[in-house]
Amino acid sequence: MHPYLQLLFGATVLLSFWTVFRSLVYNLHMFQLNGYRASTHFAWMGKNAKHYLPELAVLALSAVGFAQNGVTAAILSTALFFAIMALMVSNRERNLKKPLVYTARVKRLIVTTLVLTAALFALAVYFLSTADKKYFAFTVVGGINALTPVLILLANLINRPMEKGINLHYTREAKRMLKSCPDLETIGITGSYGKTGVKFYLYTILRAWTDTLVTPESYNTPMGIVKTVRGSLRATHKLFLCEMGAKWVGDIKELCDIVHPKHGMITALGDQHLESFGSVENIIKTKYELADALPENGRLYVNWDNERIRENPPKHAFIKYGTHPDADYRAFDIRSGAKGTAFSVKAPDGSVTAFDTKLLGVHNVVNITGAIAAANGFGMPIPDMRLYVRRIDAVPHRMQLVEKGAVTVIDDAFNSNPAGCKAALETLSGMEGLRVLVTPGMVELGAKQDELNEAFGRQAAAACDLIVLVGEKQTAAIRRGALAAGFDEKNIHTDEQFTACMQYVYGVKTDKKKIVLLENDLPDNY
Repeated sequence: MHPYLQLLFGATVLLSFWTVFRSLVYNLHMFQLNGYRASTHFAWMGKNAKHYLPELAVLALSAVGFAQNGVTAAILSTALFFAIMALMVSNRERNLKKPLVYTARVKRLIVTTLVLTAALFALAVYFLSTADKKYFAFTVVGGINALTPVLILLANLINRPMEKGINLHYTREAKRMLKSCPDLETIGITGSYGKTGVKFYLYTILRAWTDTLVTPESYNTPMGIVKTVRGSLRATHKLFLCEMGAKWVGDIKELCDIVHPKHGMITALGDQHLESFGSVENIIKTKYELADALPENGRLYVNWDNERIRENPPKHAFIKYGTHPDADYRAFDIRSGAKGTAFSVKAPDGSVTAFDTKLLGVHNVVNITGAIAAANGFGMPIPDMRLYVRRIDAVPHRMQLVEKGAVTVIDDAFNSNPAGCKAALETLSGMEGLRVLVTPGMVELGAKQDELNEAFGRQAAAACDLIVLVGEKQTAAIRRGALAAGFDEKNIHTDEQFTACMQYVYGVKTDKKKIVLLENDLPDNY
């Protein structure tokens, strides 16, 4: 091989070490956000094909191995070097909302991917030592750079038996621990939205009354629940509040097979995760897997304010809560102010108890009423709950009120469903001041995504004085909806970055207090 090509090969290999590392971290992060599902990740890669144009260019130029002479090889290999350099720039360090979490699974994936990569680099060195296939050394190195995203998926496939074995071991251990606590009563809490809030409200009420275990944060997957049981379950616990999340049919059944809930709560049936569920019917079927898993004497609580639950009631006997006149535990006389909400709850026995909370919005009153109903079912007298309801804090990023001088921020960034967005806008519309919405829109709504975002825009037009959109492409439907509702286009501002949007909001001059609603915050894979 010509000395120039030898030098260029060395430089390409050294450059590749950094490029492959950055590509590995970025693509592993996206794979993690996509739930380690190859099908979901492939679909995501298809939607973001433009991001992979540098990889495609590198792959095309890797044809240097088929060069017939040194001149052609020199031209192609030089172009390949600069293409890999461009790939390095495209995979440079990014500002991330939530960086890659180096779990044990991720570390195993990294090791397997690096072993595959090292084997390919060894193959490149072998080709370099041959007389007739030396240019294929560039082909292999180029392929490593271009196909790192695919190597991660191959590593995941290789690791799958091991991952299943590890998960099975931990799940069996969690099941044994739960079985060793025969007096423990588990209540499964699921729903298209509202489940995390209800779980923490119920925990705030119950924890001073009896020993209660709760899944932390948004731990609502099989391994999240198993980790909670293995790390936190004690023989003294009497109740286990288990949040159950789902994106696919069968997810709730899988969780029920682990914890075997005696009681259940369904907070809502909505359009969230339509993209993975495929239909509203599948959402209903999946959420009701919780009802199907309960014993005959198990209590099932349902949010009777949710129209879809009323139209599709579960087969299992249930207890209704909400503001609806037919609710068994009915909230009424709701009075909201800048510092919270006062309301009363009528119980099935006809007794009425007055409550007040720091939280905003009728939907939060409904969720608290559900927690009151469940706590009462466990034997806690309703009047004893007043103090604990008053102590309930907003779950971070779920209608959390944050005062910043002349600006009041309603942080609802975790919310991403149509009903929740509508409820948040209704709360905003009732507040005094310059009402500002900052949102990137809603995702994972399948074929209905544009339609639902357009409806969101129409609702925003009625509730806001200023609409600030994060990302032009993602929010086009919201803009259309707002303009169709007669909203002044001069009061719609769009920027690609959230930080730039907030700088704009803080820079708006007004003699009113600014009320800023942060509605949804898309993860890094959007």
